[in-house]
Amino acid sequence: MMSVPEIKKVLVVQYSQTGQLSQIVSSILAPLSLSPKTSITTLTIEPQKPYPFPWDFFSFFDVFPESVYLDPPAIKPLAVDESEDFDLIIIAYQVWFLSPSLPITAFMKNQTGKKLIKDKPVITVIGCRNMWVMAQETMKSLLQEAGARLIDNIALVDQGSALASFVTTPRWLLSGKRNAFLGFPAAGVSIKDIRACSRFGEAILDSLMSDREKTTGPILSGLAAVKTDYSLIQSEKIGFRSFRIWGKLIKKAGQPGDSKRKPILLIYLVFLILMIITVVPVNMLLKKLLAPFRKEQHKRLQQHFELPSGSGTERMDEFPCR
Repeated sequence: MMSVPEIKKVLVVQYSQTGQLSQIVSSILAPLSLSPKTSITTLTIEPQKPYPFPWDFFSFFDVFPESVYLDPPAIKPLAVDESEDFDLIIIAYQVWFLSPSLPITAFMKNQTGKKLIKDKPVITVIGCRNMWVMAQETMKSLLQEAGARLIDNIALVDQGSALASFVTTPRWLLSGKRNAFLGFPAAGVSIKDIRACSRFGEAILDSLMSDREKTTGPILSGLAAVKTDYSLIQSEKIGFRSFRIWGKLIKKAGQPGDSKRKPILLIYLVFLILMIITVVPVNMLLKKLLAPFRKEQHKRLQQHFELPSGSGTERMDEFPCR
């Protein structure tokens, strides 16, 4: 008599302010949701005090210090039994100021959250403008502290160039408008890229059915899960260091929402704009000029930050987009 395969249980943890990350997650989960051999539990993190969308100017920059210093906001009780045993955890997060978004940080520091992911294989999913490397390094540390095992990372970035998204992303976040305008592309990750995420779901399902999530290696390698832009890595490192300095100064001025923060936030904004239009372009230009002499170093750095899934494409034909 043939044995009936066990039902694989997947926990999805997410917080999507604009709704885009939820679309990405839905695309990934589509193949799993159609399978009778998988059970999906979705846990949407809810802050006690909801963050606005669109953001108003002060609220947007006011979350910057706490984001960088990983000071979690109060969240509503997690609607899942902490004793439940999941086979795979998927954590989908946005990047706020080169760090995981505060609601996801709150989950990672929550005692119930830690119990849910302890000793479990985890796949992280990122939807952001273009800089995610430092946020993922932070997430790796949080996962390690919780005793979880990162097996894969999927990172999707906004369509258009870095310069274009410097205009389109703030417009979207502060006004809610994401349509193409004046020659600029629409803000956010392209619909094509979101739909193509179904290949990850197919690969995850295939791996779950053969228990490969229990092994130490990635299950999404060869599917172009991530791709680092070396020209932005150093800019991220510089930006993150400056965020730590300014974040500490702003935190000393008062608690979140305190009007005493506003003058320092305005000074910081001027500094940030000046850095973006001067330091970042110069740094990117120097990287391009020196690139021919540092190919091996660049390759090693890219491979490091692209772990564990990598940017290879050798399995794309195995899991074609539907």
